[in-house]
Amino acid sequence: MIRTSVDYRVSPELETDIKSLRTKAGALGILALILTIVGAFLDKEQFFRSYLWAYVFWLGLSVGCMTWLMVQYLSGGAWGVMIRRVCESAAKTIPMWLVLFVPIIVGIPFLYGNSWANANLVAHDPVLHHKAAYLNTPFWIVRAFIYLGGWSFCAWFLNKWSDREDRDGGVRPRQTMAKLSAPGIIFWAFAVTFMATDWVMSVNTEWFSTMFGLLFMAGQGLSSMSFIICVMVMLSKRRPMSGLLTTRHMHDLGKLLLANVMLFAYFSFSQFLITWAGNLPDEIPWYKHRLAGGWEILGLILVFGHFALPFALLLSSDLKKDFKMLRAVAILIIVMRMIGVFWETVPEFFPYHIHVSWMDFTAPIGLGGVWLALFLTNLLKRPLIPRNNPNLEEALAHGRE
Repeated sequence: MIRTSVDYRVSPELETDIKSLRTKAGALGILALILTIVGAFLDKEQFFRSYLWAYVFWLGLSVGCMTWLMVQYLSGGAWGVMIRRVCESAAKTIPMWLVLFVPIIVGIPFLYGNSWANANLVAHDPVLHHKAAYLNTPFWIVRAFIYLGGWSFCAWFLNKWSDREDRDGGVRPRQTMAKLSAPGIIFWAFAVTFMATDWVMSVNTEWFSTMFGLLFMAGQGLSSMSFIICVMVMLSKRRPMSGLLTTRHMHDLGKLLLANVMLFAYFSFSQFLITWAGNLPDEIPWYKHRLAGGWEILGLILVFGHFALPFALLLSSDLKKDFKMLRAVAILIIVMRMIGVFWETVPEFFPYHIHVSWMDFTAPIGLGGVWLALFLTNLLKRPLIPRNNPNLEEALAHGRE
């Protein structure tokens, strides 16, 4: 029996909290973006480098949340009912990244000017000449808009049918969302792999890795689940979530977070092991650049903060039921993922020494603040619980067990 009479709308107190956070995030984001734009006039190359890795990280949160939404529809379980609105609100921000991709297009000569975007190098380098059919500016831009356009379409379609389920109920909206989710996840897997290759790996066209796309897929799943946990803990302080979200629900999310920590660590170690065992001249420079000149400090931080510490903490069942402690671990992982994307991207521009610019702080803060403000705006528009979802009673009962 679906509890259609219960009011699952955002309470006035929670609405005040969300609006306050939205204002602060938006103001900080706009201020940081203004500073970053000023930095573009001072150092164009650094601006585009900082913008690229910040863009890749925050886009991953939007796309990762949408992927969790599709996984929930395909699995057919009740585990995703409680987090559905958070995932939908994040997915609705994806079209924003279509607009914000324009600076990266403008920055192609600065980001890839030492590789495939340099016509003189392509003409004289047999490797670049061989890859020119794929790595050329027009085709690169077309592929980028295919990724972003495809994700935007999936987000729009899933939200549209979710609205219909809220209004009318029935099984058709759910069946339609499940039918889209199957090819949607396949598209996501391919798109993330090509995105990682085009936007990050192609900075150095001499290097390649068959694990690189998997790393970014696991990274999106990890960072987005961490973000979902942080939002759910925030919502749990006010009605309606204060009376619905239980330690059982958070324990389930904590188990998913632990699984993603282990999956990302497995992919990372697999790539390192394959490169180490192969010992090929065109593969090992990627790690040599990141394990020397000061970059190794970030590498050690990631080994400890990205895997060892979260893994050890999340093994505790009690911690996964503690809202504040689980949120603390989730925040740590988000910070580590941000450092991880930075470490995966920037050393290609500074292979012999570590380099951190002030724009490496303002760019992610700016994009993140604006993104968070839009996300919170979306979150306020609909009830926090999809009351016509057929798995709602099961999800609520599961929390009371």
